[in-house]
Amino acid sequence: MPGALLIGYGNPLRGDDGLGWEVADQIARNAGDSIKALTAHQLTPELAEPISKADVVVFVDACHDGQPGRWRCERIRADTVIPQAFAHYLTPMSLLNYAAAIFDAKPAALLISVAADSFAYGETLTPKVAAVVPEIVDYICNHCDARW
Repeated sequence: MPGALLIGYGNPLRGDDGLGWEVADQIARNAGDSIKALTAHQLTPELAEPISKADVVVFVDACHDGQPGRWRCERIRADTVIPQAFAHYLTPMSLLNYAAAIFDAKPAALLISVAADSFAYGETLTPKVAAVVPEIVDYICNHCDARW
């Protein structure tokens, strides 16, 4: 498995919520074997296994807060709070916690969040969000290596 793993998540049928899927698709087409790309509607405990095999994990999702099309990248770590066992929602940090607890894995991790313009029904990104996809893909391809 490659040293870098990208997990793009959200709902591709809800406008800008499909951002993670679009970034993952472009990474799969442009990064070759250097970055493995996965997509998910939501984060689930099963993702702890591929996370445990990576040196670097990048989570990509749309968010509600901020000016549409603005994005931020932050380093994240496992939660110090134990997540509820049967919660319907996991965070990237709780998945890192699962990978550490189950597989004794502690990959470096980034969370890229992009402020959405619309979560309305539709399969296309809004122009403001679509415009930053190439920039995010370029950032991921140039900054995600196992030297962290």
